[in-house]
Amino acid sequence: MKISEIPFLDQQIDQALREDIGDGDHSALSCIPEDHMGGAKLLIKEDGIIAGVELAEIILKKVDPTIEVEILITDGSSIKKGDIAFIAKGPTVALLRAERLLLNYMQRLSAIATKTNHFVKLIEGTNAKVLDTRKTTPGLRYLEKWAVTQGGGHNHRMGLYDMIMLKDNHIDFAGGIPQAVERARTYISEKNLSIPIEVETRDMDEVAQALAAEGVDRIMLDNFTPAQTSAAVQFINGKVEVESSGGINESTIRDYAECGVDFISVGALTHSVYGLDMSFKAL
Repeated sequence: MKISEIPFLDQQIDQALREDIGDGDHSALSCIPEDHMGGAKLLIKEDGIIAGVELAEIILKKVDPTIEVEILITDGSSIKKGDIAFIAKGPTVALLRAERLLLNYMQRLSAIATKTNHFVKLIEGTNAKVLDTRKTTPGLRYLEKWAVTQGGGHNHRMGLYDMIMLKDNHIDFAGGIPQAVERARTYISEKNLSIPIEVETRDMDEVAQALAAEGVDRIMLDNFTPAQTSAAVQFINGKVEVESSGGINESTIRDYAECGVDFISVGALTHSVYGLDMSFKAL
């Protein structure tokens, strides 16, 4: 997905600008003539993967369409301290209005891309793919999941609408895995949907039930140890996709990948990141 294709992006930026500017940027307006022209550079102050350059250009153009942006480093690229990602020139007051918003977005999105890339590199040489989760900042899901792809990761479901994922509560409320899967299959048929079914499992007995249930596309192994994961992968034997999830970190992800799972979902990609250091400085 391209940044420009992200749903509700215009409305989100408009709201963010209203939140920041209010009835005017009095700091800039009080000391800089409105017709003053200037330039600024996006200075990288920490190594990583950049994400949000195109978004920054959209923000700058929305603040003032006359701003000119020269992109020097594109989204998804490796960056190092001292790099300049882009240069923007135009009305100085407009550049200052856009400064904090574009930095807030770029620092968070670049942090997500950087963290994702770190996890991806940890499992190089295996067949496993790193997935994100729904543990995203409310209102920023599309952007945060886009940032994951810039770091080499893959998106799990975007929301509750593009996959049926039967987790422990669904299963317990439905009376068990067979009942939950059967009702899900009936629902898909009645609604004329074309979405996959994934079943979360907590032990080998539930793995066996999920594997026996017709229509399951993927089995999630939730909080399995690497040894239990290896046994489950052998038992499933390629009949459906296998995903590992639950507390997997940079110290353990390689162990899970080497078990032969297809996917490893990591909530920390989006819920535990610190903004990558960068600044928007006057030329």
